[in-house]
Amino acid sequence: MSALSDALAAHARGAPDRIALRQPGPRGPDGRRAYRATTTRELDELVSRVARGLLASGLSPGDRVALMVKPSLELFAVVYGLFRAGLVPVLVDPGLGLSNVARCLDETRPRGFVGIKAAHAARAVLGWGRRSVRVSVCADGAFPFATPLHEVLARGAVGALPRPGDDEPAAIVFTSGSTGAPKGVEYSHGNFAAQLAMIRDAFALSPGEVNVPTFAPFALFDPALGLSTVLPVMDFTRPARVDPREIVEPVRRFSATMLFGSPALLDRIATWEGAPFVRLPSLRRVLSAGAPVPPSVLEAWAPMLSPDAEIFTPYGATEALPVAIVGSRTIVGETAALTRQGAGTCVGGPVPGVDVMIVPIDDGPIASTADVEPCPRGVVGEIAVKGPNVTRRYVEREVANSLAKVRDPSGGFFHRMGDLGRFDEEGRLWFMGRKAHRVVTGEVTHFTDPIEGVFNTHPDVRRAALVGVRGEPVVCVELHPSSRRREAELFAELSALGERHEVTRGVRRFLVHPGFPVDIRHNAKIFREKLAVWAAPRVQ
Repeated sequence: MSALSDALAAHARGAPDRIALRQPGPRGPDGRRAYRATTTRELDELVSRVARGLLASGLSPGDRVALMVKPSLELFAVVYGLFRAGLVPVLVDPGLGLSNVARCLDETRPRGFVGIKAAHAARAVLGWGRRSVRVSVCADGAFPFATPLHEVLARGAVGALPRPGDDEPAAIVFTSGSTGAPKGVEYSHGNFAAQLAMIRDAFALSPGEVNVPTFAPFALFDPALGLSTVLPVMDFTRPARVDPREIVEPVRRFSATMLFGSPALLDRIATWEGAPFVRLPSLRRVLSAGAPVPPSVLEAWAPMLSPDAEIFTPYGATEALPVAIVGSRTIVGETAALTRQGAGTCVGGPVPGVDVMIVPIDDGPIASTADVEPCPRGVVGEIAVKGPNVTRRYVEREVANSLAKVRDPSGGFFHRMGDLGRFDEEGRLWFMGRKAHRVVTGEVTHFTDPIEGVFNTHPDVRRAALVGVRGEPVVCVELHPSSRRREAELFAELSALGERHEVTRGVRRFLVHPGFPVDIRHNAKIFREKLAVWAAPRVQ
């Protein structure tokens, strides 16, 4: 079996009656929501039936299978069933856009397609995977020319299962496309095994803990970690619009010890009118990823948590996660003040087992680490990482592979993150923004994160975003809904604020945007390319 399904099987043997998953249902007359509980043993048995059923339906180990199923028992059963069958799930967010989904499926050429009825309808109309898909399964009922999942389960009573090797492909996960077209990242079973161990050790996770996840891909580690998952009621593609009560209620009811949410979701709860009355004493840790978490959000969450609890912001990417980790105590107590002065965002020390190197900024390929001299501490360069959790390639993207992967003469390779950063004197990593988003004006290079950190301190600014317009740095600002400040007055204050810090002294143009375009996955990564197009005609 794969590392993940192997771990699930071990937990099923050791604690068969532990609740693996609670799936929300409707509310009863008393207003209390019903939950469907699935034990570890039940989930493990369901996974084996899915695995055998898919192989009996005409798929073979190594085949790719596109997966479009909402967070549910069916999603967990199918993903782990694919792993156990030696099949390769292709995870594509429908929110990437119809044309991007079509491109992703054309690149990966899946032989199978497992989806809910809405996904099958879209596939039928838009022709997704028409040239490659030979086996179709409907996860939530019946759909023309697709086998219902219950029939697949009926075929999975008996049958041998393969044991894929560590280096064999385990899954293809697409990036969010925040700096270009989404790319398919190929995970090996060894990558997942390393990730599992790193996540478990970094956050001191113990079997039997309860997690309320609001980001589906991360939740998929729960069964392998022995965690009990409580799925919240929310649109997982729009975490910024979550009803805070649908997060707070299950955390309290099931004494959750962990919550995973994007910065946008944490901000939504922190600014909710009920937030001052929320206390979540069972939580030991809150995890947030996808974009830097504003210090103000961390500070707003502090009263909700017990003194021993902490918010962790693991740094990484689809291609390599986790890379570094820092906790809210360090941020609020020390580094937030530096972020507000333009130092960037501290993402903490590298995770044990991950080698981090800062290489000089270069938009071209780097063949070997022997060809570059790593940047000394304090100097900004591109973050490159090496470790067993680092994926080795993009699918069907040779140009992207040549730009991202750097051979290491000592063995293996480094992955260029596309992020800019620096090490401080204590060996902590600081994020300075995406390489593609830097703005070069003559001999001066402006980095997004330091500049935005300064302007985010203005009380009327919800968030700021640096873009380049014809070589000039321009800061777009999204205001708090309560702001009534006139633009002329606001811009004068922002200019004065910028003059007080070295990194922002060259910024003199500001624009107010009604609402930044953000990624569908986290609602937190700002699409600066779209902002730049919007800003161009407004800057004379």
